[in-house]
Amino acid sequence: MTEMLFRQDPYARESIGTVVAQTPEGGIVLDATIFYPTGGGQPGDSGTLFWRDRALPIATTVKGEGGEIVLIPAEPAALPPVRTALRQSLDWERRYRHMRVHTALHLLSVVIPLPVSGGAIGSEKGRLDFDMPEALEDKSAVEAALQALIDRDLPVSEDWITDAELAANPGLVKTMSVQPPRGQGRVRLIRIGRGSAEVDLQPCGGTHVAKTGEIGQIRIGKVEKKGARNRRVTLHLAG
Repeated sequence: MTEMLFRQDPYARESIGTVVAQTPEGGIVLDATIFYPTGGGQPGDSGTLFWRDRALPIATTVKGEGGEIVLIPAEPAALPPVRTALRQSLDWERRYRHMRVHTALHLLSVVIPLPVSGGAIGSEKGRLDFDMPEALEDKSAVEAALQALIDRDLPVSEDWITDAELAANPGLVKTMSVQPPRGQGRVRLIRIGRGSAEVDLQPCGGTHVAKTGEIGQIRIGKVEKKGARNRRVTLHLAG
């Protein structure tokens, strides 16, 4: 398995890694990486690998076999050989915007306390699809409530529970279409707020900001009807 350095420190922008494999499709597997692989609605990270006098742009990152994380070059190129030690550098601005949007979407699910049927994260905006038979009564009120939560600058932290504890607390899972991975013995939770000020706790494998204030200003964009019961709510980073 690839060691997931992005879990240990989502703010790490550079790190050393060693090539342990090349995939038949031209991907690179490192022993440890700061690059987040596509999953849970969050895009895979991009950046650059450096070794000797070479630089290889990475377009995206995906999950491979057996817990491997595969870095996908932006274009066909000579790959660093197995056992090569190299420096990995993240496209930090893009990743950080993903982190801000992702945490904002968790808060959106607090402001709109309905089951979530889908979602996606981008660097400029994100969206959640809700099981929402009736239209939002007041979009501006939702935006104001979401911004108020962000401005409280609540701490964002992780916790872990066992598969059995999650099974005993099914209300922790807000997503209808994507279930948290089970079978590893434990499930990662993202907690927003602490103690009496806790506002959200749900399973999530993605990267998040350390405090909600880092999200900054947001605005609610389109609210679109998607089927008989589903409505898509889009939020945008204002800066």
